This record gives sequence, structure tokens and C-alpha cells, in this order.
Amino acid sequence: MGRGNTGFSDAGLRRLREVLLRHVESGRIPGLVALVGRGEEIHVEAIGTMRHDGGAPMRRDTIFRMASTTKPVAVAAAMVLLDECRLRLDDPVDQWLPELADRQVLKRPDGPLDDTVPARRPITVRDLLTSTFGLGLETTAMGSPMMAVLFEQGVYGQDWLLPAPEPDEWMRRLGTLPLMYQPGERWQYNISDDVLGVLVARVTGRPFEMFLRERILDPLDMKDTGFHVPADKIDRLPPLYAPDPQTGEFLVADEAEGGHHSKPPAFPSGGGGLDSTVDDYHAYFRMLLNQGRHGSQRILSRPSVELMTTNRLTPEQLTARETWARNIVHLSHGQGQHGGWGFGMAVRTYRGDFAPLGQFGWDGGAGTTTYADPANQLVGILLTQTGMSTPDSARAIHDFWTTLYQAIDD
Repeated sequence: MGRGNTGFSDAGLRRLREVLLRHVESGRIPGLVALVGRGEEIHVEAIGTMRHDGGAPMRRDTIFRMASTTKPVAVAAAMVLLDECRLRLDDPVDQWLPELADRQVLKRPDGPLDDTVPARRPITVRDLLTSTFGLGLETTAMGSPMMAVLFEQGVYGQDWLLPAPEPDEWMRRLGTLPLMYQPGERWQYNISDDVLGVLVARVTGRPFEMFLRERILDPLDMKDTGFHVPADKIDRLPPLYAPDPQTGEFLVADEAEGGHHSKPPAFPSGGGGLDSTVDDYHAYFRMLLNQGRHGSQRILSRPSVELMTTNRLTPEQLTARETWARNIVHLSHGQGQHGGWGFGMAVRTYRGDFAPLGQFGWDGGAGTTTYADPANQLVGILLTQTGMSTPDSARAIHDFWTTLYQAIDD
């Protein structure tokens, strides 16, 4: 398809390929797979190789570690429970997550762990869905007592930012800690997405992955998506590289065979544990653009999708999140500059780059990005095996979105 009001220009798609090719030919990213979809038109690029020293080529069905790009998909399990009135937005979570009842809150977020006041109110389902329940990974305050104890207690692994213990033990450890902020006070990253998976499992009485698979992954035919890659598909998973920030040397952060993703994890992480492909993620984000419908099936209610994909933060929370994102722009390699947050994903509330307001989705530290844009009926997905220990994959992601928006030719 050339022009028309649904697709992309041929020249624009050529430029998109050239820009992605440049990143691979630079030697900084071994390989990548990109999918862009608009209306009926879908265009895929698979460039480079699985390993930095060559080997098998990247293919359309290569499986990637989605890292934090997991969040927008994993949150859908909780939305099913809201649709079915098995959860309510402002119910306290105490009955399902007693470990989080009767919290103490630090007087200062970077202060000593015993200098606390009681929480003003219980943590609610809404607090978890909006990442405002009072705990998160403070990337700007890694030296604070709270960040230190999260790693000391093994809530998160030092070299692997995913929960290691099984869910009940993980919740027990979390329950020994105070909150950094009062419930509902401030947006904070990541921990709430992992708690949500535990909440879903306890409300349904089933493992989180089983419920997610039954209600979301299977109906969307996301057959290559899960919390590990089975042996018969492991040859489709590349190693994950974390290039050395000083030398750029390709260090393997996670091998495919025998690595973190080669067997079912003790803790299925809604914050960062999924593996997937461009086509599986396209099916999911296209369902969100279709307001919860997939073909003739309804996966989520229309209001559910609207809640997830529009900004849910109050003006005060929004100001704090925008300030935080701008202050760490050098550490995040420019990722995360969107303003708003819905449920499990970012939502653009101000125009800071080539994408319009209302675009929703997220990026992952393993070098992944997926967003959908209702105004242009557009889905874009770029998956790499190069983690963000250096700016290289973030720059490829940036250039992908910059050229993709120029390829829209109405």
C-alpha cells in the first residue's frame, strides 16, 4: 500500500528501515525486530542477528524479554476483575493482602526506617493500579535506607530487577517495610505492578499466569507470550546484553539456555517478567485501540480500556512525576517523558516530542518499546536484545518513534 488515509508513505517506511539499519550497522545493537501497524496495514522489519558475534538472523517470531513493557499487558488481569465486580477501585486491599494492612510511613522518604508515622488510610486497589500506594523503585535515591533494604531483604535481586522469592514470601518481606509516602500521595515506579499480580492470584485463587493466560493471552492468540520460554522455543530467544557503560563491550546479562527465562520463575512479575513477540504485542495493543474488542470477542469492557489508557494521576501527582522524569532525563536516556500515567502504562499529557497527546504504552530496560496512538490509530513496537546500561537501545527507540511519525502521510 502506498498512500491513503490509513497507512504509511513508502518513502517514510524506507527511511524507517534505513534508520534502524544504521543502529545495527553501527555495531551497537546486534539485532532488532520492529512492527508498525495503522488501520489494516502492518509492516515488519527484522534486522541483524540474535548474538553480537553473528549467528542466527533476527526473525519476525523472535521472542524478547519485554522487561517493563510487561506492565501494560499484565495489568489487564486486574481490569477483568474490575469488570466482573470481583474488585472495586476504592476497596482497601487488606482482606487479600494482609501484609500491607496497618502501614507505617517514613517521615522523610530518604530518612531512617524507624522514623515513621502511621498511614492516614489503608492502601486501595486504585493505589496499586496507579502506582501510588506508597512504595516504588526510586531511581534518583538509590542510596536511601529504603532502597538499600529492598535489595538487602531480597525484595529485588541486586543484578536482576525482578522478585526472586515466591509471592507469599515476597509479600512477607514487603510487609516488614514502612511505606515511603502516604497511600495515594505520589506516583512511584514498579513495585505496585508486582503487588497487583499477587492481588489477582489471591482474588481468583489461581496462579497469576494461569488467570492472565485464560482471560487475556489465549483469547488474543498470544501464543508466544508468557513468564518463561519453553524448551521447544528457546532457540527463538536471544541472549540479553548489558553493554559495559565504559567500554561498550557486550556483556551477557542473561543467557537464553539456562538463563532466567528458560524455566518458570518462582514469582511471575507483572512489573517486568513477560517474554513475547511483535505480533503478540500488536494483537494486545490493537485490542486496546479497538476499545476492548478482538474480532467478534470482547476481552475488556470499553470503560475499562478508557481507564487504563487515559491519565489517572491528580494534578499534584502529575507535577511530581513530570519533575522526576525531567530530573532523570540523563539517567533514563530520555525515556519516560510523557507526563501522565493510566493503569500499568504511561499516557502522554504534554507534547514533548513527535508523538501526540493521548499516546499510551511503555518502554523496557531490556531495550523494548510499545505504544498505541488513538489519534492516528497507530501501534508501534521495537524489540531489541540490548539492555539500557548504555544509551544505545534508547537512542534506537527514540529514532524509531521520530521516523515512524514522519511516515504517517495523510
